[in-house]
Amino acid sequence: MTLIDTLRAEARAAPESGIVAVMNRGRGRDGMIPLWAGEGDLPTPAFITDAAAKALADGETFYTWQRGIPELRQALARYYTRHFGKTFANEEFIVTGSGMHAIQMAIDAVAGKGDELVYLSPAWPNFAAAAGVAGAVPVAVTLDQSGNGWSCDVDKIAAAITPRTKALFVNTPSNPTGWTADKETLQAILDLARERGLWIIADEIYSLFHYGHGRAPSFIDIMADEDRILFVNSCSKNWAMTGWRIGWIKIHPALQQVFENLVQYSTSGVAQFMQRGAVVALDEGDAFIFEQVERARAARDLVCGILAETGRARFTVPQGAFYLFFAVDGITDSRAAAFDMVDRANVGLAPGTAFGPGGEAFLRLCFHRRLDQLEEAAHRLATWMTSV
Repeated sequence: MTLIDTLRAEARAAPESGIVAVMNRGRGRDGMIPLWAGEGDLPTPAFITDAAAKALADGETFYTWQRGIPELRQALARYYTRHFGKTFANEEFIVTGSGMHAIQMAIDAVAGKGDELVYLSPAWPNFAAAAGVAGAVPVAVTLDQSGNGWSCDVDKIAAAITPRTKALFVNTPSNPTGWTADKETLQAILDLARERGLWIIADEIYSLFHYGHGRAPSFIDIMADEDRILFVNSCSKNWAMTGWRIGWIKIHPALQQVFENLVQYSTSGVAQFMQRGAVVALDEGDAFIFEQVERARAARDLVCGILAETGRARFTVPQGAFYLFFAVDGITDSRAAAFDMVDRANVGLAPGTAFGPGGEAFLRLCFHRRLDQLEEAAHRLATWMTSV
């Protein structure tokens, strides 16, 4: 028996990231254009970093509030009031050590060994993997894809529910597809969850990265106070803070102590000087978000235009988030294709195999970068397509 054999089966079964495998293939190559990760190319803006640096210099380096400093939870309430048009209380927010930490806590709160969690696929792989590590069983329901784009068949969700199902995980706007649920679809999912007594874990991290009119539709628009919904979110995407690892979970106020306890027994809280930066991001960062959304919109249109001209790329122009999830005629193994793109085009994309059922033939391109770099990458990809 080896050392690995003595670990929990769930830990041993945690999958290697299919995205990281391609990143490892291409890291450090001269001229590589890395579009594999889900982040932009801008560093955190100075108005945020200056606030964190000041707090650090002022000695805010001690243990702090497990649920988040009051100032940050109040800033979250103000942010939600501005963007969702309702009044929110700071008791509805718990600060977490990243959006991933919020997801882990949501899973731990509603599911355990042998329980099932239904999620929509193709999907960011971390939810299913985290569910598996917790001992729960992730159950994929594939989005439908056609010439009209990606769509969600709520009847397929209903068919996947069993007596062991505890929650539905819904990410909209979606990573990687860009699918964005309309209010009618959200209502149908909420009605189903109410009927079956299920929780919803709502990942609305890209809510403001929406290319329609204003933010994307949200469960907040239709829910009642007592609905079983946990909202997981992060500072990462809106304010170019991916490396900070700070997020939040929005809950019913009655759940505050439970989730504070989950913070205590996982990370024991987020560094206070980092939280000071997050306060400023939430209170003063709306203009930065809107600039980034418009920048991403222009980037999306540029890349889609160049790849469409090849006649080989099949995709739906994404409604939200900042990814193009596309297939190439004749390519069925996206993992092999992603490695080949690294080697011959010097462009790094994430293979659709990393995103679960329904994604196998696709590749994910993060277009949240400067236009000249994207134009060069898109032309390299177009050249690569003519050679395969």
